[in-house]
Amino acid sequence: MRQETPLLTTSSPRRALALLTLLCAVVATSLVGFAGPVAAGRSDTTWSVAPANADGPDGRSVIDLELAGGQEVTEHIAVTNRSTKEVVFAIDANDGYLTARGLFDMRPSDATPTDGGAWIQVPDKVTIPAGASAVVPIRVAVPRNATPGDHPAGVTASVDTISGQVRVQNRVGVRVNLRVTGDYVTKLAVTDLRAEYTGSWNPFAAGTVEVTYTLANLGNVRLAPDTQIRTSALVGESGWDDTSEARTREIMPGGSREFTAQVTGVWPMGEITTKVLAIPSPAGQPLSTTTERVTIDTTLWALPWPQLVLLVILVVAFFVIRVVLSRRRKRRRQQEAILREASALIAQYGGQPKD
Repeated sequence: MRQETPLLTTSSPRRALALLTLLCAVVATSLVGFAGPVAAGRSDTTWSVAPANADGPDGRSVIDLELAGGQEVTEHIAVTNRSTKEVVFAIDANDGYLTARGLFDMRPSDATPTDGGAWIQVPDKVTIPAGASAVVPIRVAVPRNATPGDHPAGVTASVDTISGQVRVQNRVGVRVNLRVTGDYVTKLAVTDLRAEYTGSWNPFAAGTVEVTYTLANLGNVRLAPDTQIRTSALVGESGWDDTSEARTREIMPGGSREFTAQVTGVWPMGEITTKVLAIPSPAGQPLSTTTERVTIDTTLWALPWPQLVLLVILVVAFFVIRVVLSRRRKRRRQQEAILREASALIAQYGGQPKD
């Protein structure tokens, strides 16, 4: 994660105005690597963070916890200083969320956590010599009245650097999938369904239906919905199944995401019905819950213009050929009639003796 905050300085009004202009141009980003051991660096400072046990990294990519209300547990992360100098890393925990693209991220370090991040206690700082690693304990204490379900969080190690007139915070973190035991609810809603047909000017090629829809997680656990799309038209049906990895389909409790799919092989023969079927499959460990499939459909019209143009061309060609052949037959009959008359005249006068 990278955050940029202004330095607190005292300056003249003119310099303050220049500084304000500079700050307006600064864009703060918040991208944290959460997939496995991740390395980050700026200048000559490079480090990595990974889930660990008390002895060091244990090969996990994320920390998965399923705890009851009131339960406590101690986990660990391993912070490795890959630099050539000693570095003091700030450690913080906060709530997690998914970006619009489905990437896991954390709230800024200066934001007060209100969910799973508030249940994690970490040391403020850790000093690590050059090329060394440190195992940092993280204590997770779930409140007794915590609601069942998923409460995403994360833990990061960060370093602040100064770039010009701004302070830059670089964060590398580990994702914590924190689930509170109880009554799990897997519920999904499908909204904002839109379908648009794109045809081909080749009359012998089918077109494509682009389907856009929104999936909303109305339950209390993370979902990776299985989605099927079916289109039915006058001349048959076409389908599309989402076979992407679960992490690309993940939706947090209370969250929603927009998806787009393309159904190929659809012929434009009038009314086309597009149906979306979504199954609220839990992300992570399987759950013994009842899942209710959700179905929504919409209708669009796609006229077969290329096929109609081809049909018109064929009809016109048929009549043109018919007229040409008819004229040829007429000329041939006329020629045959002329030949018969000539033959008759020859037969009548050609055999008489001369005077």
